[in-house]
Amino acid sequence: MGLSPTREQKKLLVKLAVAAVLCVALLGVLAMGVDVRALVHRAVRVLSSAGPVAYFLAMAFIPCLGVPMLAFLIPAGPVFAERFGLPGVVGLCLAAVTVNMMFTYWLARWALRPLFRRLLDRFGYRMPEVEGSDATDLVVILRVTPGIPFFVQNYLSGLADVPLKNYVFVSCVVTYLYDSSFVIFGDALLHGRGKLAMLAVGALAALLAATHMVRKHYAAKAKS
Repeated sequence: MGLSPTREQKKLLVKLAVAAVLCVALLGVLAMGVDVRALVHRAVRVLSSAGPVAYFLAMAFIPCLGVPMLAFLIPAGPVFAERFGLPGVVGLCLAAVTVNMMFTYWLARWALRPLFRRLLDRFGYRMPEVEGSDATDLVVILRVTPGIPFFVQNYLSGLADVPLKNYVFVSCVVTYLYDSSFVIFGDALLHGRGKLAMLAVGALAALLAATHMVRKHYAAKAKS
């Protein structure tokens, strides 16, 4: 189906967001009375002490439940850079992020699709699909729009039947740039490397500016 500018894109995101309610509701139940931030930090410390295999496997799969990827990206350098070198840690993080993106996409597009379909039917929605340039546009919009959690972006792409090649290409380009900067920033911050920290901050600022320009492009495209 073709997406009309702005209004239809927002409408699609709203429809898809209904499917994410199940995940959000589950997280809400788990979070009742729990200091989630402290729990996440404590879990990361435990995983760090368990070694790199446990850490990066957890990084690949636990964020599927809504745990922020940043909780793993920021400590990764300080914990493992001495052992693998900072470039090695960045590579391991990107590998874990890739597995996470592919796994959540698979869950949404195939494994959990019947469950999400029943949920959408209950709310009176059809399972949306996008094709061609609309598929790429949807992934770009999801990746550059602030406020949409990473795991929700992945699930929404799978639910919308975005072709795998479109999903992988856009996701890797955007996500790798951001996540590499976060890993470098975390390592530089802990070790007091001011110049490296500023370089990472500069890279993040440039990425934010670039994504802002992309959003403006889509806004202008919507009005034309």
